[in-house]
Amino acid sequence: MSSFQQLSRTEHLPKRIAEEIGRGIAEGRFAAGDKLPTEHVLAQTFGVSRSVVREAIAELRNEGMVETRQGVGAFVTDPQRRATIRVEQARLADPVSLRNFFQLRLPLEVEAARLAARHRTPTEIVALDLALDGMVQARDWLDEGVKADLAFHRALAAATQNEFYVIFLGFIAEKTSTTINTLFPREMGAEIVQVTIGEHAAIHSAVVAGDAARAGGAMHRHLINSAARLGIALEAG
Repeated sequence: MSSFQQLSRTEHLPKRIAEEIGRGIAEGRFAAGDKLPTEHVLAQTFGVSRSVVREAIAELRNEGMVETRQGVGAFVTDPQRRATIRVEQARLADPVSLRNFFQLRLPLEVEAARLAARHRTPTEIVALDLALDGMVQARDWLDEGVKADLAFHRALAAATQNEFYVIFLGFIAEKTSTTINTLFPREMGAEIVQVTIGEHAAIHSAVVAGDAARAGGAMHRHLINSAARLGIALEAG
């Protein structure tokens, strides 16, 4: 990693760091299965904060170049497993693009919630339980809370028993979590956090109960409200 250079503050730092690490992976400096240096080491190497490094790792995760294991670190993925979907994170800072992104999320995630209610197994129920509990217990919402939120949506995708929902919704969830960290102030109000947790609890309850209609409705309300919290108005019909 010593071959990397510190970056200019005028650059979009997470993107540039992701590009630098991605280049290292492409050039073979990191092989499939290799663990990347820790956030602390990367932050020192590039001369940035750890939060900037987290955004860069999220970009790489979006591209399928790395996978993260909670409490362990980020690992380089097998090239055969890497995603080909690409959406520049900077585009989601544009209100029109962000609205279009949520319009895409709405039908996909509502149907995913319905399918999850029909096809969930005890394994996915446990994963949803853990993710919801992680949201409730999070001390720093924009770190621990958003990670638990991401885990919830991944578990929901897995509960559909459809591999393509896992791929697409995993990608969407990653983009959404990065957008939240970018657009929200560092501290989120307790009321917003509690409302968000309540929306996920409603989805969780419906999925566990096997009520597809209620699960779809709860997800629809969550997405409409999530968009509104980001200043995006979606059709509620």
